[in-house]
Amino acid sequence: MAALKGLLKKGLGEMDFNTGGGLINWFPGHMAAATRAIRNRLKLADLVIEVRDARIPLSSINVNLQPHLSAKRRVIALNKKDLANPNIMHKWVNYFETSKQDCIPINAHSKSSVMKLLELVEVKLKEVISKEPTLLVMVVGVPNVGKSCLINSIHHIAHSRFPVQEKMKRAAVGPLPGVTQDIAGFKIANKPSIYVLDTPGVLVPSISDIETGLKLALAGSVKDSVVGEERIAQYFLAVLNTRGTPFHWKHLNNRRVDGIADETEENRRYDLKNLKQRKGQPNRSDLVYVEDIVLGVQHALYSTLAEFKGNVEDEGDLENLIDMQFGALQKALKIPHKASEARLMVSKKFLTLFRAGKLGPFILDDVPDAKLV
Repeated sequence: MAALKGLLKKGLGEMDFNTGGGLINWFPGHMAAATRAIRNRLKLADLVIEVRDARIPLSSINVNLQPHLSAKRRVIALNKKDLANPNIMHKWVNYFETSKQDCIPINAHSKSSVMKLLELVEVKLKEVISKEPTLLVMVVGVPNVGKSCLINSIHHIAHSRFPVQEKMKRAAVGPLPGVTQDIAGFKIANKPSIYVLDTPGVLVPSISDIETGLKLALAGSVKDSVVGEERIAQYFLAVLNTRGTPFHWKHLNNRRVDGIADETEENRRYDLKNLKQRKGQPNRSDLVYVEDIVLGVQHALYSTLAEFKGNVEDEGDLENLIDMQFGALQKALKIPHKASEARLMVSKKFLTLFRAGKLGPFILDDVPDAKLV
């Protein structure tokens, strides 16, 4: 175990088979304009909700905005908690509390979860409520941490509280296509009036650490086309193998889907072509199909790792194992053997399963040593 920890400290992103393509950067022009606008508007904000991906609580921060955010009243919302390992999540909450930062894990799809966040926001604003007739709360975060979903949930709650809602008009942040020029504000409280303001998701101009970039890509915060699905899937397989995750799937093949019809609202129908969620009531045949695909994938990864004679702590051996697993996954995902882009198709479906939470809950970031806080 000590040797394995040593491997992980080196960073899987530094291994040759993961460094192909170099550093990961995605900073289109509209992000530069949006970043400037966010910095300017932060001066007006009374509190900031910083939305992070609960699977990467540290990797999903915008480093360049941190000095501005730390100077404000702030609540860190770890969104997608339903996709994060609950056995580790409480350690992250404790870490942030020890660091004197307000933190709350949330599921932006859940009204009750968002209500708890808003209650915390109102508590944090109590000290200024008597001083200001109108208070502004900004929501910030990197792309695809679920910020838009959170804003929609807040809007829905606000509309139920205050049926007449009007957009708060703001100046354009830039002339470039795709730039959010009209940021909406939703009223969430009276006496004083509290408004929640949306902002575009922005990354830093340069992600200096390869593994951080790969984690962001795996979570979907960086466009797949920027990094390449194969590279992202390869990194995720390296994570699974070095953590020994497939060994935990050993007994899952005995599990059937007797209770699958009772799945929660987060597990709705899936498009069988790309395994993505689609609206409507769960259809048993669809869900059984997806469940069988998941079991096949887990069995393929367990079998290849269990039968592997090499050493996952050796970079060359790990790369060979991953190549074997791509072949096993191709069969499990029922991708034609002669498909010219089989590896790419495997990667896309494999990543979709992870992002939909079908492979189980994960937290990719390690909790920092409390002694260093």
